[in-house]
Amino acid sequence: MFYRIGQLAKLAGVTPDTIRFYEKQGMMTHDVRTEGGYRLYGENDLQRLRFIRYAKQMGFTLEAISELLSIRIDPEHHTCEESKRIVDTRLLEVERKVAELKHMQESLQRLSDACCGSAHSSSYCSILEALEQGAIGDPIVLNLKSQ
Repeated sequence: MFYRIGQLAKLAGVTPDTIRFYEKQGMMTHDVRTEGGYRLYGENDLQRLRFIRYAKQMGFTLEAISELLSIRIDPEHHTCEESKRIVDTRLLEVERKVAELKHMQESLQRLSDACCGSAHSSSYCSILEALEQGAIGDPIVLNLKSQ
């Protein structure tokens, strides 16, 4: 079965422009055209597009996705070690981001805990004061203690 670009896009949950972009990046091709010049795509193209989309959802860069596609297309000339290296690199990036977010969560919790949360004027708000100090380089935001 063959699909026109709009049909393929709909099946894969992307836009036709996304498909054109991937073609420009060399990640997809369109070998078949109708007599009228419309691009035609097959099941392999749909599977490739879904592969790219899922890899994007996992946060892989286009460069990493291209490498993974190369490994997938030509398995005889590649090893699992190559795929694992790409995944492990992404995993390390995610672990760093999680640590950064955890640190941010702890800092925000300290800010929240330091505030009385009352309806008095914000002239003496501990949150605003801590953020102001942090903006000028004072690590008070990180060292706030619960009140």
